[in-house]
Amino acid sequence: MLTKDSEELSLTQEAWEVRQRFKPEIWFSAPGAKHYENRYYANHKHYFVNISVTGEACACRCDHCSGKLLQSMIAAPTPLKMRQVIDQLQDIGCRGILVSGGANSQGEVPLLPFLDSLAYASQKGMKVLVHSGIITRETAMALKAAYVDQVLMDVIGDQETIHQVYHLDRRPEDYLRAMLFCREANLNIAPHVVVGLHYGQIRGEIQALEMIQQAQPKTIVLVILTPSNGTVMAGLEPPALDEASEVITQARIMNPDIPITLGCARPSGQYKRIIEIQAVNCGVNGIAYPHEATIDYAQNRGLQTVFTEECCSLIGQNYMRNQMQLPG
Repeated sequence: MLTKDSEELSLTQEAWEVRQRFKPEIWFSAPGAKHYENRYYANHKHYFVNISVTGEACACRCDHCSGKLLQSMIAAPTPLKMRQVIDQLQDIGCRGILVSGGANSQGEVPLLPFLDSLAYASQKGMKVLVHSGIITRETAMALKAAYVDQVLMDVIGDQETIHQVYHLDRRPEDYLRAMLFCREANLNIAPHVVVGLHYGQIRGEIQALEMIQQAQPKTIVLVILTPSNGTVMAGLEPPALDEASEVITQARIMNPDIPITLGCARPSGQYKRIIEIQAVNCGVNGIAYPHEATIDYAQNRGLQTVFTEECCSLIGQNYMRNQMQLPG
């Protein structure tokens, strides 16, 4: 009989074998929203930046964030202000923007008033990404018309997590419907799964991955619960490393043809170093802001390391199906 450890090793090996379908590259993302510098790479502060269309305002006040993440973004609460910000960013060499903001009581980021500004940024030659929250068909079609390059959205597979953490009267099916609206509009989507979102527990992550399978995105982004200071979850223990690794492993096995990245949100210190190594072993295609030791390890495993200053959600564009090493 297999022990739990041997079962985990077997699944990890299976995930690594699935990863062999892709070229032997791993992409390391370091957008300018956070300073990143080591002996391998140093990023540029304004190459790729985050903008909030609501400033620091958010109606949801989720238990792990409470709007704190908005404080690090450039505030552009009106379409005119966003155009001004775009002009200023272009003058200092910005190549791309991630537009987000606080959600309303329905879990939607109010993007519709900013469509012309998003199109303006695209016309200026910038990559334009939006972190949308739950999205309607109308908004999906409008974002496509505004030349948005990619839509990022958190996908939650557990009803109680939606209610207790996000304070929304929504259901998991609403997230699936939002992804399918984007597919209908021919938008490139990058669904995110927050591992341990339910107060550090693994609860609904696999269900979220199953919904994502139905949407067939070009990239899947996994992040790990990292509560902000001053929130309900401040000081909460993150999900156990073995449980977080199992979610990454299952994501890889469930999606053999879709690039998977470990996104920027994860606990710091020893946890960060261990989970990154485990993510390499589980077959991810990219990692945001990797530790130096992770880069060394990936190279020792025979992977070619490539750095980018774009959002890690765009890594999937480097793994188009005709670039994959499919078995003969």
